[in-house]
Amino acid sequence: MTPFARHGDPIVAIATAPGRGAVGIVRVSGAGLAPFVQALLGRALRPREAHYLPFPDARGEAIDHGLALWFPAPHSYTGEDVLELQAHGGPVVLQLLLARCLGAAQGVLPRLRPAEPGEFTERAFLNDKIDLAQAEAVADLIDASTEAAARGAARSLSGAFSGEVHALRDALVRLRTLVEATLDFPEEEIDFLRKADARGQLSELQQSVAAVLRQARQGALLREGINVVIAGQPNAGKSSLLNALAGAERAIVTPIAGTTRDTVRESIQIDGVPLHVIDTAGLRASDDAVERIGIARAWEQIERADAVLFLHDLTRAHDGDYLRADAALARELGEKAPARAVVIDVWNKADAAPADAAARPVGGTSVALSALTGTGLAALRGALLRAAGWQATPEGLYVARARHLEALRAVAAHLDAAQALLDGDAPALDLLAEELRLAHHALGAITGEFTADDLLGTIFAQFCIGK
Repeated sequence: MTPFARHGDPIVAIATAPGRGAVGIVRVSGAGLAPFVQALLGRALRPREAHYLPFPDARGEAIDHGLALWFPAPHSYTGEDVLELQAHGGPVVLQLLLARCLGAAQGVLPRLRPAEPGEFTERAFLNDKIDLAQAEAVADLIDASTEAAARGAARSLSGAFSGEVHALRDALVRLRTLVEATLDFPEEEIDFLRKADARGQLSELQQSVAAVLRQARQGALLREGINVVIAGQPNAGKSSLLNALAGAERAIVTPIAGTTRDTVRESIQIDGVPLHVIDTAGLRASDDAVERIGIARAWEQIERADAVLFLHDLTRAHDGDYLRADAALARELGEKAPARAVVIDVWNKADAAPADAAARPVGGTSVALSALTGTGLAALRGALLRAAGWQATPEGLYVARARHLEALRAVAAHLDAAQALLDGDAPALDLLAEELRLAHHALGAITGEFTADDLLGTIFAQFCIGK
């Protein structure tokens, strides 16, 4: 049974991360918790005040001394009665407090149970304390891998993204109201829409959706980052480039061809955008069974890449056999890399290359650098950001998810269909009204106005327990 189906039960959980810490929190949420508080602590608590007191066990002996905070509904995170116990952050202490809460509930709060992942935040959503986009921002803030991503998630949590969506919704509702009102007066419908500037309203709405979609794409980059695969022939310097980008020795580097037998992954950031960089085995024909497995895994990573750094060796820029092998790899990359992936030609070993060796683009973008000295790395970082589609500074951005982008694209598609209907010689207003309704429905899925229960279960199952 999903937590959505059981949201009427009172719940309890340890709300701090596993392990030892200075402070640990046990949180309880539900309706009518006042008798439980009395049974657990032996006294009532004043709302929203910190009380320092012992946390007694069933025999009245103190498990620990700490702070208790009482938040009567609806003035709490979940919108229900909430009790928080802040104790010393030892795992045993917190487990004893959790067990004591479940024991004290017998007779006064018999349905109290351990919380499911994300159930506290889910209740905040169900009780209209936050919308679905803000609820997702809670998890995004916890999982943020860069400062820019954390700030973007905080903006989403504060309602920046939701505010944009609500503004689109209000404009769409006004247009829907206008169009649907004409259905009651068919003899005047076209003139009525013309006087109300329905075309102008629709055009302005389309532009607004496009602007929000552009911002959301940038926000999705802050959250998801991009998968970057370093590929090329053996000894081109792939592992050295990974180490240079990571700023640490993450991959083994030797002059022996075929040293890298498996993929090596490192997450870095460029201007706040997370990049998941994957070093792969050198691509060549091999009789070594282990190396062949590594090469097969390299192609698997390439097939899932958002960007491929096709590494070339400038010291071999005049070697005909090497260049022919590179050309064959370029053709294979064109066949196997996803259509969305950008291939950047990276000519390495600029520090050791002959004076007349020059980088030449095999595809579109070409960068010459030295992974050993760091020359050219800044240009490569800029090329990666452009390949990712990064166009904005982190200031003012909010984090967005793939499902938000899909919803906004659906809104745009329905508005385009509505535009085509409205521009027709004899507009079918019933179909126009339906396209606007579908656009409204897709938009409402972002904030949870129209959301299936199974989607809610999927979203909140990704949270940690106690949040």
